[in-house]
Amino acid sequence: MPETITPDDLKLIEGIGPKIAELLNAANILTFTQLAHADTAHLNQILEAAGPRYQLADPTSWPPQAALAAAADWDGFKALQDSLKGGRQAE
Repeated sequence: MPETITPDDLKLIEGIGPKIAELLNAANILTFTQLAHADTAHLNQILEAAGPRYQLADPTSWPPQAALAAAADWDGFKALQDSLKGGRQAE
């Protein structure tokens, strides 16, 4: 019997809202661990395929955020998010 994957709430990742979470789920990215291992170029392809309104999103910080969430390093997760502005590294 195939293992059932319990999806994580990807909306906890700064820069991911409900619609982008749906896009990622449709692309078989359901967990923080899967997102942590996702290639940024692949994430950009998912966003580009979804149309122009999603191309403003910058997925660069999503894998590092997801890696901390997958490890349940909530202090590190919050510290990383505090350094971001709209999901992007603050200038």
